[in-house]
Amino acid sequence: MFNRSFTRVLMPAVFASLTTAFVVGCNDSSKSPAGPSAIASLGTGATALDSGPATTLGTVGRTQTVVDMRDACDPETFNAVLGAGACVRNGGVTFENFLELLSRHHSVGAWNFTPRQAHIGVGDVLTALNKGGETHTFTEVEEFGGGIVADLNQRMGLTTVAPECNPLTLTFIPAGGSSSETEDEEGVEKYQCCIHPWMRTELHISAH
Repeated sequence: MFNRSFTRVLMPAVFASLTTAFVVGCNDSSKSPAGPSAIASLGTGATALDSGPATTLGTVGRTQTVVDMRDACDPETFNAVLGAGACVRNGGVTFENFLELLSRHHSVGAWNFTPRQAHIGVGDVLTALNKGGETHTFTEVEEFGGGIVADLNQRMGLTTVAPECNPLTLTFIPAGGSSSETEDEEGVEKYQCCIHPWMRTELHISAH
């Protein structure tokens, strides 16, 4: 299992206020609906890492596999809708186009986990590194499903929310942040972002 040590930062009252803002935005025809990335400003305590292929760590036989979390948010339009700090990268896809692409394709390709599949050994370290401009989660789920934002689930055509996407217990990783843990058992594990649930990867763990 992948047990994160990253600090949980979303409190019930905060989530409630964000949900209210999202609903109000959706009901206001004069502007685009507010989206899930408003939680970007909540992340703290990030650890920056370099991504790339598996690298050898200090312990003999132990390697690190990095899954990059990527997006292409446009700060001007995302922050105008979601609030200052929701997107902290340069340039990219406008908020309006983001919603349009999601409705049309049920995913937005620039928002992804890379690689989509990874192989790792028992005892090795898995690191999720947020190289995008928004906050994401790297949540282990039994089966892929919807996330914490109903509007995005609807645009994806998802009717079932992954039970693990509980806003009260999720770990949120801000832009530039990371979360790491040592894998301790063989098997196949699935991870998704509970904000942007089309962001997914499958981890295959085997003995050395």
